[in-house]
Parts: sequence; C-alpha cells; structure tokens
Amino acid sequence: MLSTRTSIDTASARQLDTAPAPQPDTAPAPQLEVAAELLALLSDTTTETRSDPQLEALTLTVAADLPVLLWGEPGIGKTAALTQLAASLDLPLTTVIASVHEPSDFSGLPVVGDDPATQGVPMAPPDWAVRLVRAGRGLLFLDELSTAPPAVQAALLRLVLERRIGSLRLPAGVRIVAAANPRSSAADGWELSPPLANRFVHLQWTHDQEVVVRGLHGTWPRATLPRLDPERLPDAVAFARRAVCGLLSARPGLVHRLPTGEAGRGGPWPSPRSWEMTLRLIAFATAADTSREVLSMLVRGTVGDGPGLELLASLDRMDLPDPEVLLADPATAVLPERGDLRQAVLDAVVEAVRRRPERSRWEAAWTVLVRALETGAPDLVVVPASTLARLRQEDWVVPASIDRLAGAVSLSRRADQTAARVAAVAGTGR
Repeated sequence: MLSTRTSIDTASARQLDTAPAPQPDTAPAPQLEVAAELLALLSDTTTETRSDPQLEALTLTVAADLPVLLWGEPGIGKTAALTQLAASLDLPLTTVIASVHEPSDFSGLPVVGDDPATQGVPMAPPDWAVRLVRAGRGLLFLDELSTAPPAVQAALLRLVLERRIGSLRLPAGVRIVAAANPRSSAADGWELSPPLANRFVHLQWTHDQEVVVRGLHGTWPRATLPRLDPERLPDAVAFARRAVCGLLSARPGLVHRLPTGEAGRGGPWPSPRSWEMTLRLIAFATAADTSREVLSMLVRGTVGDGPGLELLASLDRMDLPDPEVLLADPATAVLPERGDLRQAVLDAVVEAVRRRPERSRWEAAWTVLVRALETGAPDLVVVPASTLARLRQEDWVVPASIDRLAGAVSLSRRADQTAARVAAVAGTGR
C-alpha cells in the first residue's frame, strides 16, 4: 500500500516538475493605451487670431523687453497663457517657482576653488540659468511671486533688473514674465517689496467668458508680437518723449511718489525707473498703433492709476489741433468727435483770442464755434460763446455768424433756468 502511494506521489511530483512555470504578464495594459489616446485628443487644440486686449498688452511688453507681472486669482489661466505665449513665439519656456527656492538660488551658490585667497569664491548659477544662456533665448517664467518671502524677493532684484544670476548674465533674447496671486488669495502670501514691484509692468489678468468657452471647445486666441511700422519709429520715440517729459514738467510731484500704504507699494507707482519704462511702452504702442484700451493697461500698470490717467489725458491733448491753425483757416476746421476733447479745443481757441485780441482773430473764432455747432452737440459752444462775446471791443462789428449761435445759447440758458427752478422747488419741499 505504501509502495503504491509512493509511486503515485513520485509521478505527481514528476508532472509538477515538467509543467511550464507561470509567466509574468508583460503585455501593456490596453486600457492605459486607450486613456493615452483620449488624453491626446483632449490636448489637441488650435489657435486663432482674436482681439484680446490683455494678451496684446502682454505681448507688447514682452516685445519691449520689460519684465511683466500678471496679477490674477488662482485658476484664472495665467500659467496657461504663458505656456501658450512661449509656444506661439517659439521660445523655450523655463518655469521657476520662486517660493520654493532659497535666496542663494538666485544670487548664486558659492564654489570654493583651490586657492580662494587669490582666486576668490565665484558664485555658481543654477542649472536653469545655464540652460537659458546656452539656448541664447527663452521665456523665464517666475511663478507664485507673491508667496516668495522677503529674502527671496531681495535676491530677485538683480535678476529682474540686471538679468544677472551670480556671475552669469542672461542673454538679450531672454524675456522675463512673472505671475502672482493677490495676498488675500495667495497661499501664505506676502506683499511685494517696493523695489521689486517697481521693476515690473503690472497687468491685471482676468478671464473672458467667451475666450474660455471657445478655448474649451478647442480654439484659443493666438499670441503674436505686435507689428511695428519701421517708418513710424522715429516719430514714435519723439512722441513718447514729448508726452512723458511734458507731463513731468507740468507735474514735478509725479516724478517720484512712493505710496504710503503697504499694498500700494507692492503695485505700480511712479519713479524715474517706471517713467522710463512708460516712455518705452508708449513708443512701442505708437509704432504698433495699438488701441487706447491697451495703452491704458500699459501706462496704468507701470506708474499707477492716478499718474497713468493724467498721462493719458495729456496724450489726448497732444493730439488736439493747434488753435492758431484753426484761427488761420476756420472754415475748414476739423474738430475732435469726443465731447470733452472738442470742449478743450474750443476753450483753447477762445483763450488764444484772449491772449492776442484782434478783430480778425475774434471773427475767426466765431466761425470755429459755428463749425462746432454744425458738427456736434450745441451745448458745447455755450460757454466758449459767452466768453468770446465778453472779449468784444467797442469798435468791433458783431459778425453775422453770431446769429446762428444765438438760438443754442438762448436754449441752453432757458434749460439752466428751468433746472434751477426745479431744484429750488425740490429744496422747499413743495
């Protein structure tokens, strides 16, 4: 019995020895391949030329070789916009998260050589800076800038302004763009230090519902550098210099104005450095014939809202016709369409007559006012006409053209009197 059982066990063992060993499953999982195909379809998007003021402002600042800082809430698309910008401009993108680096990562790491007493201790740059120098061009993206502690912000000063990291200097083909979240929505956020903030052009980055919907559908706006007209370059520079210098000559207090609040110091504010950046941006915007909206973003993002709006107003006045030219040929006077600019021109014409009162000039001014009445709102001529009438001297004959203005002036006065009566009745509660 034992012999029979032993022979059976031996035979079973022999069968087990000769049976093929199970092989590991080395074939790729087919579901992962399908998932990869689906991911490829989701990432297959196209671009189109589309009017986008904030994207145009960004590309113009990049073209002007100025550091630009995009401010926006988390998830608004700042990183995606920079990635698409680098791809559109065919620039290698290097992303550096500022908040996870030490100050030495931007100022350089000391490397002790054989004889430091004679050779010194050089500051070695990080690997990403070396790659940018080797490429000779690229887009350096400093992300999460508002979460970088003050020591790191201080180390970034030389990088942003002088483009130096240790003993290495970034080539001219490298552009610097940064992104930050407002302190209220940043992860352990800090306000930017005034020296660092003053080195950037600050652009507020917001989402456009139509752009987002069309992008999720597969088509995003294309970022392209502005087309600069070579023939307009000298005039663009002259215009920019005249605009900035004219404003600062009239408003010397705007040359340097450091905000008193901590939040204001972390944004755009006027200084000689930021005015130089503004001058460059105006020249580029003029040569590219950009829109008023884009120019407003750039100017206000460099010197702040208050000084920026003053500069924009002075730019409007620079484009106004010379009152002496209008007085020389009043019959063909071309006046601005915008009401505030037209009012400024008419006031300037009357002021020119007041400075040099002559009968021919006084009559020409009436012709200009009639021209304004025929081509614009009648109420704009009321104040200039009243002022011009008081400049009449006794021996000056009233021109026939003044009759055409009498109706508008009379109607305006009656409207003012009616408004005054209504206000008086309302004040008495009757």
